Amino acid sequence: MRTAIVGLALVAVAAGAGGYQAGQAGLTVARLGETLGLSGTPPVAAERAEAAGMPAAAPVGPASPERVLYWRDPDGKPIYSAAPRKTDDGRDFVPVHDDAAGPGAVAAKAGPGTAEGAAPERSDAAPAKRILYYRNPMGLPDTSPVPKKDSMGMDYIPVYDGPEQEDGVVAITPGRLQRTGVRSEPVSRRVVGRPLRVPGVVRLDERMVSVVTTRADAFVEEVGDVTTGSAVRKGQPLVRLYSPEVAAAGAQYVIELRSGGAAGSGGAGLKLRNLGVPEEEIRGIERTGKVPTSMTWTAPRDGIVLERSAVDGMMTEAGNVLFRLGDVSRIWVVADVPEREVGNLRLGAAARVTFRGLPGRTFEGRVDLVYPQVSPETRTVKVRVGVDNPDGLLLPDMYADVGIDTGAGEAVVAVPNDAVVDTGSSQVIILDLGGGRFEPRPVTLGVRGTDVTEIAKGVLEGDRVVTGANFLIDAESNIRAALSALGAQGQALIPTAEAKP
Repeated sequence: MRTAIVGLALVAVAAGAGGYQAGQAGLTVARLGETLGLSGTPPVAAERAEAAGMPAAAPVGPASPERVLYWRDPDGKPIYSAAPRKTDDGRDFVPVHDDAAGPGAVAAKAGPGTAEGAAPERSDAAPAKRILYYRNPMGLPDTSPVPKKDSMGMDYIPVYDGPEQEDGVVAITPGRLQRTGVRSEPVSRRVVGRPLRVPGVVRLDERMVSVVTTRADAFVEEVGDVTTGSAVRKGQPLVRLYSPEVAAAGAQYVIELRSGGAAGSGGAGLKLRNLGVPEEEIRGIERTGKVPTSMTWTAPRDGIVLERSAVDGMMTEAGNVLFRLGDVSRIWVVADVPEREVGNLRLGAAARVTFRGLPGRTFEGRVDLVYPQVSPETRTVKVRVGVDNPDGLLLPDMYADVGIDTGAGEAVVAVPNDAVVDTGSSQVIILDLGGGRFEPRPVTLGVRGTDVTEIAKGVLEGDRVVTGANFLIDAESNIRAALSALGAQGQALIPTAEAKP
């Protein structure tokens, strides 16, 4: 009796040690039974396991054809593992199987002709691939016919018969492609544009503003029937002036003409022009041979009266502005563009301007100047848009809504906006390599338009990019990269189309 008790105690100790080793090596209960010498027919193995103080194991058979990619947290938390593990409260992580051989995808068939302990038949799974050789994990040109480790202790990676899994390429089965709704289209050259909407104000074209003044002291005898805001035509009389200096120069000019001098050849005629006397008055002196008491100053251009300072009977000194005229047939719309958008602007870009006071009217224009200064208060840059105003409806200081086309204005390599996966620190597109193979590719973006985005670097015209469900492929690529970083065991889990030999 005592001998039997001692024997059972030794068996229990051996079982505990074997269980610990099995946990470290990832052995199943059936494999542990074989290690302890409990193998045999299923009933005998169960009896021996029960005698050793172990729970009964399932009948020993071939390994499940299901391939486990990784294990995830049972509560759905973003915690993953390349090997089986437990939560803090002792619950097992949930295995995530390969899509091509998921749970329940393969059924074992045991017919009358199946020998006991033989591998069951699989109706829809591909046969296991044969290992050709093992390659260096660091990519060095070194192979081995048998498993081995490199100088740093890293396991060599098996190379299977058939196409090898490409680094950085995600392979997806046709069934999964259909379920996820993956769509792709070729990269082409397109014009990338996006209307930039900013506020603006109407300003006069500085090149189309004139002033009426005298270059000598004078007295205002009469002011024409014009006021601020009046529209005037070129040559229209504005004011009659009497100036002693102008009258003296006119008398001297008459003397030169009477003494046989040619018109405009003497110094008196040049002096009249230097004093700003209108050409009509000088020709009147040449025609009549007399100097008028006062002379009329006329409008130098078509426009509106922006300012009137002349008053009947007043004296004006040389240089004083009597009238200020502006031609409004073409005006400027000065818009405030945010500093971050300045790089998207270009000279000559088309612009569309609307006004709240003129509903239903749109005025076309083009950007002709980007002012070289940033406002320190608003962090904006002023942009000038030239707009024709033939009807004179656009008035100075009117508020405007400006839409400016951004982009290069010519066709560039571009992809739909949906094709770009923005990770925050970088931008990625998914290339469709065909045959269910996809490759994430980092790219450098150019101008982002309303529908398409310019790709400055990363893809070529004619490449196919994924435009639908691309974030799912990118997420799977990141998971595979994370698993591969876990080590050699994670490397063995990465291939999707390979069955465990």
